[in-house]
Amino acid sequence: MADPGSTEPLAGKVAVVTGASRGIGKGVAMVLAEQGATVYITGRTVNEGDYYLPGTVGATAAECDRRGEASGGRGIAVTCDHNDDEAVAALFEQVDREQGRLDILVNSATQLSDDLLEPRPFFEKPLSNLEMWQVGMRSYYVCSWHAAKLMARQKSGLIAMISGYTGVTYTYGVLFSATKCTVDRIARDMAIELEPYNVATVSLWQGLTLTEKAQDNLAKMADKMTGSVAGQTGSSVEHPGRLIAAMACDPAIMDRSGGTYITAEIADEYGVVDIDGRRIESMRAKRGSPLWGPIRSNDYHGK
Repeated sequence: MADPGSTEPLAGKVAVVTGASRGIGKGVAMVLAEQGATVYITGRTVNEGDYYLPGTVGATAAECDRRGEASGGRGIAVTCDHNDDEAVAALFEQVDREQGRLDILVNSATQLSDDLLEPRPFFEKPLSNLEMWQVGMRSYYVCSWHAAKLMARQKSGLIAMISGYTGVTYTYGVLFSATKCTVDRIARDMAIELEPYNVATVSLWQGLTLTEKAQDNLAKMADKMTGSVAGQTGSSVEHPGRLIAAMACDPAIMDRSGGTYITAEIADEYGVVDIDGRRIESMRAKRGSPLWGPIRSNDYHGK
């Protein structure tokens, strides 16, 4: 539970953010720590230079400590390959042992194939690209499985899946699109089974987010990127973190459980803007609409 004597919205809360060495995961982790949460940061990159882009789990944890200095928030780095079920189990055992609770899980870790932006049909790409299903779909389920056990025990919690418009719009190939579509459905159906335990699940559609990888791709191969980025100025990696923090503090969050939400739109509802004060534009008209509403909505027809 949040510390009732603190003015920090997430004081006393415990979060796990996967894939937080860099990118969206890093942005989310920094925001949650800044608002008072203890954040477990997972990733595979331990040393700078292990990956072609900057960022490590330790560096993100250190930045979380810096951001959380005034609020009591902090970061705890955990080296974790989300393709390794034993490593994932050890992560959640560590959280339970050290904190005794878990309030927020943000599933962000995704393994993107090296040829993701190559405009070739799926049958001309290797079957090893199924790694996107392993870390990006299956890993979301496995982490949620572990998190749900802790959250159900305490009768509270929020599980957020990082997804995108690709859930209904072809983007970067068959596997990438199918992965995000499945993530949306996982969030919806988990909501049904978690409702008796007062645990909410949501899927969040990100538009163009200016991660290290996105900026590198735009600089090197913008011509290979699909129309999914057309007309977008992009958001910072912290924008989704600001939204998730707001949702975690919402006393009526269960009314949203099971829904897929366009981050830009629901951010407006919570009064969330980006770090530069900008309101992020929804791409619904150009890219499509979510399929799943919250299970408590009028258009939900049961199991």
